[in-house]
Amino acid sequence: MAVKIRMKRMGKKKSPFYRLVVADIRAPRDGKFIEEVGYYNPCVEPPVINLNDEAIKGWIANGAKPSDTVKALLKKENIID
Repeated sequence: MAVKIRMKRMGKKKSPFYRLVVADIRAPRDGKFIEEVGYYNPCVEPPVINLNDEAIKGWIANGAKPSDTVKALLKKENIID
């Protein structure tokens, strides 16, 4: 089973926030997921980023691939190089 760390869109129309989740690559964007590992709200100033570092590092060590957007957030928070 291929696993990916990606964003799940939530919130109202025109004011989204995102949960970072670990999901099977075949699952839909807002569908079934394995574990929630973080939260990102770009609609406030400054943007709120709340991540579970240990869980993310554990999933990446076990082979989970972050999406491009999640990878950029992880680099910004110095979780990955």
